[in-house]
Amino acid sequence: MISEELAGKQLTLDFREDEKERGITIDAANVSMIHDVDNVKYLINLIDTPGHVDFGGDVTRAMRAVDGTIILVDAVEGIMPQTETVVKQALRERVKPILFINKVDRLVREVKLTPEKIQERLTKVITEVNRFINNIAPEEFKGKWDLSVQDGSVCFGSAFHKWALSIPYMQKHNVSFKDVFDAYAKDDPNEMSHKAPLHKVVLNAVVKHHPDPKQAQAYRIPKIWHGDLDSEEGQALLKCDPNGPVAFIVTKIVIDKHAGEISAGRLYSGTVRQGDEVDMILAKRKVRVQQVNIYKGPTRMQVDSAVAGNIIGLVGLKDAYAGETVSSKVITPFEAIKHIFEPVVTKSIDAKKPSDLPKLVEVLKQVSKEDPSIKIEINQETGENLMSGMGELHLEVIENRIKSEKGLDVVTSPPIVVYRETVQKISPEVEGRTPNKHNIFFIKVEPLDEILYEAIRSGELSEGGIKKKDKTLWETLVKLGVDSKAARQFRDIYKGNILIDGTRGEVHIGEIIELVIEAFEQVMNEGPLAREPCMKLKVTLTDTKLHEDAIHRGPAQVLPAVRDAIREAMSKALASMFEPLQILEIDAPSQYLGEISKLVGNKRGQMLEVEQNEAYIKVKAKLPVAEMFGLTSDLRSATGGRGSHYIIDQVFEKLPFELQQKIILSIRKRKGLTENM
Repeated sequence: MISEELAGKQLTLDFREDEKERGITIDAANVSMIHDVDNVKYLINLIDTPGHVDFGGDVTRAMRAVDGTIILVDAVEGIMPQTETVVKQALRERVKPILFINKVDRLVREVKLTPEKIQERLTKVITEVNRFINNIAPEEFKGKWDLSVQDGSVCFGSAFHKWALSIPYMQKHNVSFKDVFDAYAKDDPNEMSHKAPLHKVVLNAVVKHHPDPKQAQAYRIPKIWHGDLDSEEGQALLKCDPNGPVAFIVTKIVIDKHAGEISAGRLYSGTVRQGDEVDMILAKRKVRVQQVNIYKGPTRMQVDSAVAGNIIGLVGLKDAYAGETVSSKVITPFEAIKHIFEPVVTKSIDAKKPSDLPKLVEVLKQVSKEDPSIKIEINQETGENLMSGMGELHLEVIENRIKSEKGLDVVTSPPIVVYRETVQKISPEVEGRTPNKHNIFFIKVEPLDEILYEAIRSGELSEGGIKKKDKTLWETLVKLGVDSKAARQFRDIYKGNILIDGTRGEVHIGEIIELVIEAFEQVMNEGPLAREPCMKLKVTLTDTKLHEDAIHRGPAQVLPAVRDAIREAMSKALASMFEPLQILEIDAPSQYLGEISKLVGNKRGQMLEVEQNEAYIKVKAKLPVAEMFGLTSDLRSATGGRGSHYIIDQVFEKLPFELQQKIILSIRKRKGLTENM
């Protein structure tokens, strides 16, 4: 695909201008290629994903499309917090890892280690990665997915100098570590790239250790698709059957100025052909496939048809979003793709010229399609357009792309933080009457159990409306300690909140429960204090008094009654604001410990642990996102440019009492709400 001279420098898969300027991967890029092992040809679909935490959403979506992953670890720096995050994302989707330890040339040339010391360093990295995999691997793979140098599931080398080694390759081709030292002693790394070319070693390991789609789908489908496994489509998905019904999941939308929207993703079953009519399950409409493409990095190649197990691009799926299920008949959609972190930094964005406003709305819609981890909120009433992302860099990249690629001049506000609303105790039963006074709803609100909240966060409990007889969900709830009778009353799981139907013997409940769910979700999106999203709430509908006649309990009656009751119950249960905090790892030379501690203290943060490693320190600290803007430059000036930070986790904690009122009022003012709640 690329010439031997340019490999390692060409950035074939980082083809956007801003990726070349910043020297980082921002977008996931796909490539399909043929690899030959012992005269047998294999087709390999590869996705290159970003490493920076702000673009982790691309990793999550790519994990849905692949069956195996190559974890990349730096030989000098070892396993980083971000490595752990992406491995977590892979294992959650049941994607099998192998390991490549990169930059081994630095151990030879810069750190000047002996072969024994290098072996020690590499063993340490492998042990750490294995320990981490075993901690979080699904039960049935614990111990089975261990990585080992002996079987070749671990390779090491230098991507820049285009060489790699693995034990099977070394034995077969009679290459040893001595050759590496000799090559660098002569200052001729090219010699190694001829003896042990990186692409051969790594792709051989991929062919040997990663499952083919038939093997992988047998254990992945039950996790990512919750339909009936014994049905025709269920069997086709489990067996990756090219003759079954088409089942395709969109993992990325790319806007092409010639072809329009291209939906890239994984075909799990069936064969898709140009001209086929397919159903878009979530959008509830039929469309015709205009083109079927396979990828070679920046270029798309048109083909007539593609079979199950491949990563392809389809043209013609108008207004599709990442996570959409496309099939030849109406089937249960795939599980929603859920990112580990939520967007916490928001900016308001406006067109410089008022005449560009209609174009801005169009561009923002395109942006949220291309990158679903950017949340766009267009408020028709206040005219405010909000753009939320994973961090400052994420929003900066998007803002620059709107200016340079979409050709639109925009102005943005300083970053705003999105808070959460929740309660601290159980509320009394509150009644909500419909405007016509014919129906009453009794609502109770209380904090959600930590165990259930964590299960929703980790994806063990899937979000969404709950079917009448969802046995797997009941079993999961009972396992989490919920009484089996109570488990059957769960009606909706939405953004870390739960709705329970505690009514008994109410005849008409089936007719209005959908409206109650809708009202519940509206309040969860905009709480009573400052119209911020809610979290960790358990809302119970304890009883209802409904009018006999259906005409007196339509949406215009039920929605306001339930909304007002939930909001009132929340204020009686001590509603309060929670703020997002990020747990960071700060790396710097040890003489700067005092400066870092002062910096963390000034930003309302707290130091969690300090680990000293020779002349360097690793500080784990917890900081409020509201105080983190400009942290990169503050940290640089405090450590003479030698400190760096990585995000490990994100949590929400109660905002200090003295700040509650001030923050609520400033948010209400910004949103144009009245000052008194």
